[in-house]
Amino acid sequence: MPENSSTAEIVAAMRSAQRIAVVAHVRPDGDAVGSVLGLALSLRALGKDVIALLEDGVPSNLAFLPGTDTVIQPGSEPLQVDLAIALDTATHERIGAKCKALLDPAPLLVNIDHHPTNPRYGTLNLIDSDSPATGQIIYNLLTEHGLPVDDAVRQNLFIAISTDTGSFQYPATNARTHRIAAEMIEAGLDTARLAQFAYHSYPLRRLALMRDMLNHMEFRADGRIVSWQLKQKLMDEISMDPGDTEGLIDTLRMIDSVVSCVIFEDVEGGKVRVSARSKDNRLDVSVICSKFGGGGHRLASGARLKGPIEEAAEKFLQALEDEVRRID
Repeated sequence: MPENSSTAEIVAAMRSAQRIAVVAHVRPDGDAVGSVLGLALSLRALGKDVIALLEDGVPSNLAFLPGTDTVIQPGSEPLQVDLAIALDTATHERIGAKCKALLDPAPLLVNIDHHPTNPRYGTLNLIDSDSPATGQIIYNLLTEHGLPVDDAVRQNLFIAISTDTGSFQYPATNARTHRIAAEMIEAGLDTARLAQFAYHSYPLRRLALMRDMLNHMEFRADGRIVSWQLKQKLMDEISMDPGDTEGLIDTLRMIDSVVSCVIFEDVEGGKVRVSARSKDNRLDVSVICSKFGGGGHRLASGARLKGPIEEAAEKFLQALEDEVRRID
C-alpha cells in the first residue's frame, strides 16, 4: 500500500491548481458535507475556482451550514479541473458513479480520509486512521499551512467533527479534538447555535422513524445485539429524507446490555444498506462488514448487501452473532 504523502506536498498541489473539485461519498453525513465545504470555502478564500460536488447533494438536516447553496450534483456536462480532492471516502467508487466519471480525467487526485480500510487510491494520499473525523484532518491541514480559516470554515469543520465523534463521545475522540473545539470557540465560533441546528431541530418524520425503530427493534445473542429494519414502505409513507436517519443508531447503542447494534435500510437497486456499531473494542465490526464487501472503522462500519431486507439482515446478523459469542 502506498505511503502517505506529506501535508506540504498536498498543500503545494492545492496552491498550484486553479480549478479544483472537492467531493465526498454518496449519502453524505456531517463529516462529509462539513469537510467538503470547510475545505472548499478556504480554497475559495485563497482565490481558487472551487467546485463542491456531492452525488446525492446536501441532506436537509445539514442545509443550515454556510456554503451549502454552492454544492452541485453531477450533471452530463464534463468538468475540467486541475485537481480533484476526495474527502472522507473509503474507496474511490464511494464518491458515486457520476462523480467518478466526471473526475476521472483530472490529472491529479488527492485522497484525504480517516477510514483505516482506505487503500490510498489517490495520486497523493493523507489517511489518518487515528483521527476521529476527516474534518479534524482538514482543520489541522489548514492551520498548519496558514490557509484561510474564517467563521464559515469553522462552522463546517466543527459540525464535521462533532457529528462524527457523537458530540465528542466516541472512543476515537482525542485531546486534539477538544483543543480544536477550544480554538474555534476562542476565535468566536457559536457552538451552541450550531448544536441547536444539528441536534435540536429535527423534523417530525424523524420521530416517526424513531417510533418505528423502538417498536420493531429485534434482539439476539441474549440481548447483546439489537437491530432494526428500515423498509421502503415506511420511507415512502413519511417522505423520508436521507438525512433523517443520521444518529438514529446511537439510540440503540444506549441500551446497557447491547455490545453491537445494526440498522438495515432498503436502498435503490434492491440493495440493503448496513450500518453497524460496536461498543466493545474486542468486537471489530469492520471485519464483519468486509466479509460482505464493506468496511470502515473498528467500532463503526457499513456494507451493502443484496436484498430482500429480511434475508440480508439474517445473513449479516448470523455472522455478527458468531463474533459476539467469541468475546464471551
